[in-house]
Amino acid sequence: MGRRRDLTGMRVLVTGASQGIGRALAELAAKRGMKVLAAARSIELLNQLAETVRKQGQTLEVVQADVASEEGRNAMVAAAREKFGGLDILINNAGIGATGHFADSEPEVLRRIIETNFFGTVETTRAFLPLLKEGKLPALVNVSSILGKRAIAGRSLYSASKFAVEGWSQAIRAEFARFDIDVITINPGLTQTNFSQNMLEKKGKMQLDHMRGMTSEQVANATLNAIAGGKKIVNLTFKGKVLLFVNRFAPDLIDRISRKKVRGIFAEEIAAREKAR
Repeated sequence: MGRRRDLTGMRVLVTGASQGIGRALAELAAKRGMKVLAAARSIELLNQLAETVRKQGQTLEVVQADVASEEGRNAMVAAAREKFGGLDILINNAGIGATGHFADSEPEVLRRIIETNFFGTVETTRAFLPLLKEGKLPALVNVSSILGKRAIAGRSLYSASKFAVEGWSQAIRAEFARFDIDVITINPGLTQTNFSQNMLEKKGKMQLDHMRGMTSEQVANATLNAIAGGKKIVNLTFKGKVLLFVNRFAPDLIDRISRKKVRGIFAEEIAAREKAR
């Protein structure tokens, strides 16, 4: 367990705050008395968020920034200094995805996903490290995914980026002890957001019904509770937890089920190839 926190008055930056989990995080953090800096690429959506929050008498500032660019990261650091004089909590939430099978994907898509999901997360953290060192009970929160702990077919590119986040988070959890910075990993499962509509590619033949998952507000609440309660790792959704449980004790079972599904989906292609031999 990490350190418990009273969130009231704490300064927090949420990346990817214009929609989905990020927006819910920004709104709920403001409701719980935190000073929120919301960052995203869309200034229009950020301004809508700010208007909603400020009407309720809560504190929220915005900064237009892309975590994948050095310019965007510098803009976030400058805004945190200007608006709040520093930062206590960094929530790396910004991310993009794609569905489809690796053999049918383009290398540019993977590079864009890694650039945002992994390098964006890592380099945003690097940029904010000096401020976090000076923060009050500082914490780094990486919003990863259940698919960063167990990959599934049709999500290889996204899973790879989240596995990278998971490995890096495990290492720096110990490394950042020298700075008294807690490292928290949140692993959502299926979540009711526009994430699936905003993917770089949607070629996946095995569809997942995101509308049957948790709401963004539930994920946001679990995240803030983890920060307040001193938790280090939070795995979300019942199905996500079941997947990780089965993977722990019977990973071959998941592999067999996945292979069977893939062979069923590509049955005609497999039959044609075998016939041609």
